[in-house]
Amino acid sequence: MSKPESRSEPGEQPNSRSKRQSERQSGGDRRGAIAGLIIAIVILGVGWWLARNLTAASKMQDCLMSGRTNCNVIEPAR
Repeated sequence: MSKPESRSEPGEQPNSRSKRQSERQSGGDRRGAIAGLIIAIVILGVGWWLARNLTAASKMQDCLMSGRTNCNVIEPAR
């Protein structure tokens, strides 16, 4: 069997089609990388928020378990 020849449009260089395809593929790789970066940032943000809340809850439990009754944080008036 013979190889099928790639037909190009008139006035088009034979390699320009492969250049266009490689440009499209590299754009898709960037989208995936950007999506992965956004997902990583969201996961880090949720983890940071969760760690702060768990730390605050742990401090509150430690205070209550020690028998104190004034464990609430009182913010000063401005």
